[in-house]
Amino acid sequence: MDRINISQNQNEISMTNKNMSNFEGRFNLDKSGFNPAMPGHTTDHNMVLRQEPRTVKKEGAGIGLPFEVRHEMALMLDDHMCALTVALHQYNKHHWLTEGAESFLSLHHLLEEHIEKTIEHIDKIGERVARLGGVPTAHPVAQHELSYIKHEVEGRYTMRDFLRNDLEHELKLQDMLRKHIKRSHELNDFGTVEVLEEVLLTREDLGYHLYSVLEDDTLVRGMDHLIDSKSNIAGDGIVRSDNKLQ
Repeated sequence: MDRINISQNQNEISMTNKNMSNFEGRFNLDKSGFNPAMPGHTTDHNMVLRQEPRTVKKEGAGIGLPFEVRHEMALMLDDHMCALTVALHQYNKHHWLTEGAESFLSLHHLLEEHIEKTIEHIDKIGERVARLGGVPTAHPVAQHELSYIKHEVEGRYTMRDFLRNDLEHELKLQDMLRKHIKRSHELNDFGTVEVLEEVLLTREDLGYHLYSVLEDDTLVRGMDHLIDSKSNIAGDGIVRSDNKLQ
């Protein structure tokens, strides 16, 4: 029984790595300005337009980097922000649906921490986009369109499915953050480097949390004799006060 569980758990990690190998991992550097096909880019409301989406100010941003550098960095940062927002929505879903002996309390609190850190990173990166003179993407459907990670399909699945999908998100976020940090160094945008390195270190911690939970060892498996159908000591009905398990 234990060998089967270990094999299943190792297979889940292999599935995540397989999905990572299919990850294209590219930024939307070609998507700048209004696009009629993009959700949230058209309106009938009479408003005063000051700047198009996913563009940066030509001058006056207060940061002494060339326009081309600020534009490229802002677009890449915006992609991270969109991806983190998708990750946040998925974490919220899993946080709401936690269940089971090892999940309802421990994983509920673990996912709550992941949610808090993700909100913090969204704000940090969104502010960096604005400081570079850019316009962060805020429309939820447009965010999902631009995100390099996608939300899982709707419905309730096992907690291991949920966590495996979250781990896949974290690994993809890390991959894209590393690419961006390398590019930021090349363009001498050390402010963006500092922001992203701090975010990356935390995302690596979050990924480590998920990976550790998905590993093969577990205290629950050591209690199989209590819940096995042939020797269910506790039983499935009312627990008596004279039960030796209490």
